Amino acid sequence: GEIVIKQYLPEGHSPLFPNDQEAESRVLSLLSASNIAPSVCAEGPNWIAYKHVPGCVWSHDLDLVADTLSNLHRVELSGASFRRGANGSAALMTQAKSIAALCKQSLPPAPQVPQVPVGQFCLIHGDAVPGNMIEDKGMLTLIDWQCPAIGDPTEDIATFLSPAMQWLYRGHPLTADETSAFLSACPPEISARYKQLAPLYHWRMAAHCLWKSEQGETDYSAALRLELNAL
Repeated sequence: GEIVIKQYLPEGHSPLFPNDQEAESRVLSLLSASNIAPSVCAEGPNWIAYKHVPGCVWSHDLDLVADTLSNLHRVELSGASFRRGANGSAALMTQAKSIAALCKQSLPPAPQVPQVPVGQFCLIHGDAVPGNMIEDKGMLTLIDWQCPAIGDPTEDIATFLSPAMQWLYRGHPLTADETSAFLSACPPEISARYKQLAPLYHWRMAAHCLWKSEQGETDYSAALRLELNAL
């Protein structure tokens, strides 16, 4: 009916995407006065209930995604505590290599990018894939908040633009023109920073896809190829 009950599976996490019920509960409480996230109704051991968000899974309105993520990244944290996301090229490289090291197979060498220093920290969704975006009457609500972080806003941009994630959740990656249009709708400083870090984000996502495929998730083999092609 009007209530969604979400159950957390013990094996539902990955090295890139945590599955943290307590973090989801905290972030939904923080965002309760906004239209960015659903409202919590109740919770218990391994489950949470929130109001159903009407609408359809996002498919094409790039400006709406850019505006929604920008609004999220401006949210006042008010002392809320969340995990720290990778920020800057050094931290991103370290995290990407740690995921790749968990895989039995090897990836191509990690890309070399200019040193990008630690930048702005803000609240990020952490899993900003198309399947976690519900569109209704010109509004976009983000769902599945099990891996929020205090991190680099380019993290959400990278996850949304990932060819692997677009293919897995939408059936095809964004075109070069669509990617350019989306980045043009984002704050210029965020777009510029993302472009510097993009090769590392693609390589990290490729490591994630390889890890998932080695866990038996067969769709991730094709997703891996798409992500590597973006390097």
